[in-house]
Amino acid sequence: MSDARTDIFLPEIWQAMRGDAARLDDVSLSLAGGLPSAFPVSMLAQATVGSAALALSEVIEAQGGMASQVKVDGRLASFWFDMSLRPQNWTPPSARDELAADYPTRDGWIRLHTNAPHHRRAAKRVLGDCRSYDTMAESVAQWDKDALETAVVQAGGCAAAMRDHAAWLAHPQGIAVGADPLVLWNHGLPGTRTPWRGTPARPLQGLRVLDLTRVLAGPTASRFLAGFGAEVLRIDPPWWDEPGLVPEMTLGKQCTQLNLTIAADRERFGVLLSEADVFLHGYRADALENLGFGAEWRQQHCPGLVDVSLNAYGWQGPWQARRGFDSLVQMSCGIAEAGMRWAGKDKPVPLPVQGLDHGTGYLLAAAALRGLAERLTTGAGARAQVSLARTAKLLMDAPDIDPPPAPLAPETSADLAFELEATAWGPARRLLAPVTVGEARMRWHLPAGPLHRAPAAWPDAARNTQ
Repeated sequence: MSDARTDIFLPEIWQAMRGDAARLDDVSLSLAGGLPSAFPVSMLAQATVGSAALALSEVIEAQGGMASQVKVDGRLASFWFDMSLRPQNWTPPSARDELAADYPTRDGWIRLHTNAPHHRRAAKRVLGDCRSYDTMAESVAQWDKDALETAVVQAGGCAAAMRDHAAWLAHPQGIAVGADPLVLWNHGLPGTRTPWRGTPARPLQGLRVLDLTRVLAGPTASRFLAGFGAEVLRIDPPWWDEPGLVPEMTLGKQCTQLNLTIAADRERFGVLLSEADVFLHGYRADALENLGFGAEWRQQHCPGLVDVSLNAYGWQGPWQARRGFDSLVQMSCGIAEAGMRWAGKDKPVPLPVQGLDHGTGYLLAAAALRGLAERLTTGAGARAQVSLARTAKLLMDAPDIDPPPAPLAPETSADLAFELEATAWGPARRLLAPVTVGEARMRWHLPAGPLHRAPAAWPDAARNTQ
């Protein structure tokens, strides 16, 4: 066990959440060893999970419950930073396109992200109709890394040249990220919502979370909220799919589809949002504004909403609207280059898990819960913004751990929940939850299922939220 006040991340995170420092005494941490990395990824896992759980304990008290002891298993939190699903006699599709990889250029390395079909097409518009890693590598080798990064991004794709940390700190976007707090807050937004009726065991039961996030960070947040009882309604465009990740990330959620360029779907979205308690969104910084659902619109039409968002590269600077993913941010900010030197390799070495995605996801959940706790006390809504790049700064600014931690004890069957989860693809088991909050335990009332299948409606449509 360890003291939450001496954890290298949790006090800073909790301060960024504008939480009461005295509450850190309510958190007990347990971590022996760590994931192999140039950076303390397991400590980040423990602290970000702990911050979300600590914020949940505030919600429980704001609902009239007793002070709750938070217990975090840092080893299990590290495992949840990877994959929690253990399929039984079936195999999920790969989460990665074969062309999504690191490639050597004439003057360094670049990463191309091609998992989404439109991002793959954008890369091919620049590099030709490459059908394999080898043919793509031949084309990439003719470019300088910065020129190729610019060309792919301008074509609507996703790419990141590998920089070292010093180059990132001198880059205009690195400077902008360095000036941002870990969480950007806008408190005291006017309006009210009828409180949901949680219990100490299921504190978020009846809470409505509208989820407009994809891939990992945002879905990590909504999965955490669903684990404590929230009604999560995830919305995707009809054409979107992420088959390798859906079995992992749709646990506890209803998944529907809307096309926000169609009038009827736009109207439906507005109704759903007006009835939500929490809005999670991970679109690029200007995307909802361009669709007519910007921050001012949301504040006027959805009084009392807790509005929590993320993006890749931060909320200020020239790249604030740039498409990005965990693996790209690791290349941009110096993590992959530092990993290469740490491992003594001649190619980029990222974190052993997608730690920026998962860590930012739990920060999102913590921010949502902090906003809800304040709303229960004051009646006001709140808006919070986080980014993968700012989480990367948190990780990279951490002091060196000397001596380095020993490896985590390997996973065993005792680390898995006994119950089988009847996913849409076959039976599976999940890792045990990494955290408890008083008598509240993470459990999900819906197994993982496919996208687009649920109606665009709240399960309990009779609840009056105004």
